[in-house]
Amino acid sequence: MTAPPRTATISRKTAETGIHLSLNLDGTGQCELATGVGFLDHMLTLFARHGLFDLTVQCNGDIQVDFHHTVEDIGICLGRALKDAVGDKKGIVRYGSLSLPMEETLVTSAVDLSGRMWLVFDVKFPTEKIGLFDTELVEVFWQAVAANALMNLHLVLHHGSNSHHISEATFKATARALRQAVTVDPRQVGVPSSKGTLT
Repeated sequence: MTAPPRTATISRKTAETGIHLSLNLDGTGQCELATGVGFLDHMLTLFARHGLFDLTVQCNGDIQVDFHHTVEDIGICLGRALKDAVGDKKGIVRYGSLSLPMEETLVTSAVDLSGRMWLVFDVKFPTEKIGLFDTELVEVFWQAVAANALMNLHLVLHHGSNSHHISEATFKATARALRQAVTVDPRQVGVPSSKGTLT
């Protein structure tokens, strides 16, 4: 008997953004995105495709101010969806890591679905913007994801000189690391922790 797909849907409305996000951890990498921020749509497409996650995001945000609220709030919703979709964590691998090359860039992403939040973001961008997108928002996004997924996330840039490639590598590498971490291992009985819980 095939297990049902692990899915979650998050709706969140504030004075700054209105977001509807759905996530399927056991998908095929399909995505439908309308965030209002073209570069973020591009990054989330990569995240879905490399994680084999089905992802839908609709967002109406105050992008006339800037992109900060939209990027952060989508990160919040994605983190909550990850937490909800993975469920009680019984049988999952829990950990995942990948060093991903992107032409001149090399980024390592390592995740632990520990039930505790921590972010190490050792990534420097050579430019302040990628088109209209502020590069500092990449860290804002991953901070929001890690905090709301209740996971450890370490992102380390080993080398790179192109801001677009660096951002892209963080999204691809984290998608691949999460893809490992959420995989169900048939040999794993219960949660992968000697404490007996991942909360």
